[in-house]
Amino acid sequence: MSESEALREEIAALRAQLEESAVNEQTQSKAFDALYEELKQYKEDFIFQAEKPLLLDLLLFYDSLNWFQESLVKREMSMDVISDSFQYLIDEFLEVLYRRDVLPMESQPNFDPKTQKVVKVIPAEGPGQDQKVAQVLKRGFNRAERVLRSEEVVIYRDSGKSGS
Repeated sequence: MSESEALREEIAALRAQLEESAVNEQTQSKAFDALYEELKQYKEDFIFQAEKPLLLDLLLFYDSLNWFQESLVKREMSMDVISDSFQYLIDEFLEVLYRRDVLPMESQPNFDPKTQKVVKVIPAEGPGQDQKVAQVLKRGFNRAERVLRSEEVVIYRDSGKSGS
């Protein structure tokens, strides 16, 4: 076998290897594309399944809101009945939160920076009122013993004290 024939055979072998490598690369690329698509579908289904119970609870609450609206429109209701019906809606919504382990915080008489956020300060009306909560503007909520939303409060501040 001559040197040129050996060279031709080597070139042919290299060509065959390159073609085989290109085919393998295409196959691998298609496999990765299929895997990514399957992973995307799994992720979307996982999110849907995770959100579904909450969304169904919210739809039940939506039905209750519609019932309340229709009740107001269809007949005259006393303020007591309206108040009781509205309290029912609040209780039902708190139940939706409770099923997600979200609970309202217990209000504290003294300002607690770990669970409360001051949105307004008013002058203390007497001795001993410094850092006391004057009013709760927004109720705070915990989830699994962690603060989900801080309670927004108005506190008294003794004008004779500085800092904080």
